[in-house]
Amino acid sequence: MSSKITPEHQSRTAIVYVRQSTSFQMAHNLESQRRQYGLVDYARQLGFGAVDVIDEDLGRTGSGLVERPGSQRLVGQICAGQIGAVFCVEASRLARNGRDWHHLIELRGLVGSLVIDPDGVYDPRIINDRLLLGLRGTMSEFELHLLRQRSLESIRQKALRGELRFVLPAGYVWTHHGKIEKDPDLRVQQAIALVFRKFDELGSARQVLLWFRSESVVLPVMGYDTFGRALCWRLPVYRTIHSILLNPMYAGTYAFGKTEVRTRVVCGRAQKTDSHKKPRENWLVLIRDHHPGYVSWGEFECNQMVIQENAHSKSCFQRKSGRGGRSLLAGMIRCGHCGRMLHVAYSGTLGNVPRYDCRGANVNHGAAKCISFGGLRSQSLGGVTGSAESISNRCRS
Repeated sequence: MSSKITPEHQSRTAIVYVRQSTSFQMAHNLESQRRQYGLVDYARQLGFGAVDVIDEDLGRTGSGLVERPGSQRLVGQICAGQIGAVFCVEASRLARNGRDWHHLIELRGLVGSLVIDPDGVYDPRIINDRLLLGLRGTMSEFELHLLRQRSLESIRQKALRGELRFVLPAGYVWTHHGKIEKDPDLRVQQAIALVFRKFDELGSARQVLLWFRSESVVLPVMGYDTFGRALCWRLPVYRTIHSILLNPMYAGTYAFGKTEVRTRVVCGRAQKTDSHKKPRENWLVLIRDHHPGYVSWGEFECNQMVIQENAHSKSCFQRKSGRGGRSLLAGMIRCGHCGRMLHVAYSGTLGNVPRYDCRGANVNHGAAKCISFGGLRSQSLGGVTGSAESISNRCRS
């Protein structure tokens, strides 16, 4: 037993901190879990009577970009002076970024809490141990960035060659030779081709949706079953039709890097959000004539122009969607029955009478409209304005 472990340390609780970075590691790297949970016996061998396990951070990265409730509980107990030692298999289990790591070292040094792993016992109050812990944390952070850099560059190079595999939309499959081919099921091919034929005939994604719903024609979509991702057949919603028409894969084009990750600072921490669409000129990879297409690139471009001309409101129904109209509540009220955002239309002789209606189910599923009411200003006998529009005007004034 190390001389750094005193009876004072043993009288307090020992914490075994267990963490794995991803859900994949939780499911497949079971030996790492066994090693980490096995530290409970190691702590008892070193004389600690009370041993607590913190494993709330299983499946959470230690890069500092996600919340870790287990780490927060650990910090709280350290600050309360309840922890005699923290056990981990390696420094990277506690933190993979310098800020969190050095913060933990500082707190443990203040309350006299030890750090113990299979390689040794470290006391942050001793300057040499503090230096060694700092170096280990720095090396762990550097290792994470190095691995991420290598991985991203490998993905980029493979994508530039058109060989990077990702989940394909319905209608395509990967071959054993790493090529993209049309789904060998002729029913799937015919269903996807029918979407493009109907769009060419009707000229509107919504009209295509209404035709499919009225004729009860199902489309193939990628879903999930008990064995993972699988192709299933469903009546389409608007998003199904729209995504097929917008996807360049159906034009025989290999496209990658269409979205980006953005980082912002929230409460002093970096927070990343993904799936932000990029303009086509900023896509990482765009290889035409890469695989068999359901339409040509020229037809795909024409479809994009038609869709863009059909779209009058692309701002998630914010107030600017009214384009200067009198409907002050555009994008601010929802249906009391289904919770969808209300749409705005104008009627009347001069086309300036607003009307709110709930047609989300009608647009997306071809179902009947929900509710509808006008926004024409009207006054009662007592001079009280009765419309939602005028009520908003009075509130604003």
